[in-house]
Amino acid sequence: MSEFLIAFWQTYNTLLFTVFVHGMLALSIYITLACGQLSLGNAAFMGIGAYTAALLTMKMQVPFALALAAGGLLPAAVALAIGIPTLRLSGVYLAMATLGFGEVVRVVFLNLAITGGSLGLNGVPLKTEFWHLLFILGGLIYFFVKLKNSRFGRALEAINEDEIAAAVLGIRTTFFKVGAFVVGAFIAGIAGGLNAHFTFFVSPREYGFEFAVDILTFAILGGTGTFWGPLLGSTILTLLPELLRFLGPYRLALNGLILLLVVLYLPNGIVSFKRKGGPS
Repeated sequence: MSEFLIAFWQTYNTLLFTVFVHGMLALSIYITLACGQLSLGNAAFMGIGAYTAALLTMKMQVPFALALAAGGLLPAAVALAIGIPTLRLSGVYLAMATLGFGEVVRVVFLNLAITGGSLGLNGVPLKTEFWHLLFILGGLIYFFVKLKNSRFGRALEAINEDEIAAAVLGIRTTFFKVGAFVVGAFIAGIAGGLNAHFTFFVSPREYGFEFAVDILTFAILGGTGTFWGPLLGSTILTLLPELLRFLGPYRLALNGLILLLVVLYLPNGIVSFKRKGGPS
């Protein structure tokens, strides 16, 4: 049995790491969707976190825990700076604004010498261990469970239902929307730092429009009625290409077909039911 587990781990450890990192990214977009805000900036926040943590450990030999914390705090600070003006927008306008921000970040990474330009950063030290992912994702799940009945969670629910009515009731809508945006950026940055110190490599091509859409797809597939939905969606979309490997070049087509069927017949996602109370 132990030999089987060792062989399984050696074969699928990268896939398992990816499942956990994608789960964090799914939660990072869930919290903004929970207050009705469609943001496509999470891939850029992940990139900022990845570069920050990697540069700190590679260039300054900063301890991994501090580098990881910085990888979460810097994108959170950036989110705070851009969140106040951009979160006055909503719907497709907010999506376009955050998408533009993501492209700006990608171009900056491509042209800075310290980030390695188009070649990215190679030789990032291996620091991420599986227990790091278990601990952090477990902590995030605990946070979202507690968020359900908290003042913050109920405020997000009210804003999602009717922002104007929430403002009339005295809820500081901009404060809570920016707060959700900052928390999402922090989570994405942490995920980026963990990923960089497992893959040994950070490239600006990893954090563009395509990956931003992938993160949104996690939530669409799983459903945003509960935080379990995006987690399920990210797990399915990460494992599916591996499970369909026997189909060769056709597996991506089947992947897309499954997503299309879910959108058509389960428009609220796989985990679809009416929410009660705050975000759960």
